[in-house]
Amino acid sequence: MRHIHHPGPVSLERTVEVAGVPIRLRFVLEPGHSVDAAIARGFAASGCVGGFVTLMGGRCEPFRFVMPAASPDAHHVAWFSDTFAPEGLVEITRACAIVGQRDGKPFVHCHGIWETTEGMQMGHMLAPETVVAEPMEVSGIGLGRATFKALPDLETNFTLFEPAPVAEDRQEPVGSRVLLAKVRPNEDISLAIEDICSRQGIGRANVYGIGSLNGVRFTDGGRVEAYATEVLIHEGRVESAQGRPRASLQIDVVDMEGQIFSGSLVRGDNPVCVTFELVIEEVNQP
Repeated sequence: MRHIHHPGPVSLERTVEVAGVPIRLRFVLEPGHSVDAAIARGFAASGCVGGFVTLMGGRCEPFRFVMPAASPDAHHVAWFSDTFAPEGLVEITRACAIVGQRDGKPFVHCHGIWETTEGMQMGHMLAPETVVAEPMEVSGIGLGRATFKALPDLETNFTLFEPAPVAEDRQEPVGSRVLLAKVRPNEDISLAIEDICSRQGIGRANVYGIGSLNGVRFTDGGRVEAYATEVLIHEGRVESAQGRPRASLQIDVVDMEGQIFSGSLVRGDNPVCVTFELVIEEVNQP
């Protein structure tokens, strides 16, 4: 499997997860607010500090985003492109915003696909610089006592989201649990999800999240050769196979040239480039 060398010491802990009680979310992002501020308002009103929301069909103006790019120096293995600033209204086709905290304040990390005047594009939304243009309903899952915290990561030399409890959760899960999880570089994303679920005794789950992969191998034979990509899980599932969790992931991905690819991932041949942030929703057995 492909391997990428980061500048810092390799962490012994390759995956991290924190369990919590899910709170179903559905709220409206109000026009005139930046995307991150609008999402933060919805989370606060729901009593949540971490989780994710899915954005589909909403329109924003102005809209700002970046794509993966080569690093200009040896301090990182990859970096970001210059900022793209499409003219006019931009419609979000599909996006996922992972919600957490940075420096004690709400922070949003969002990857997605959007329709611009130049056609369909994909990347990393700059949520503080992107403004909601019309009411946009979003849905997702929040947690009240666990979140993602943006912390310095010695291995990659980036500041990255790390799952963390913010208070002791005394509630007993009613129905299903939710895991906030992170996968570190050079771990196959499907196998890592399976390992996380196995440790937590989860046999079936829905999987949501965003991250980066070092090249991509699809089950239909398609390939993405770029060593740095931005990825959105389009549909993620874990099912029980022969007594063990087995993950299947359909993703959207953009490479460093702006080319967009979609498909189902090969298990065991899709290593994380920098990080992958996940929300794993347990599905109770029928």
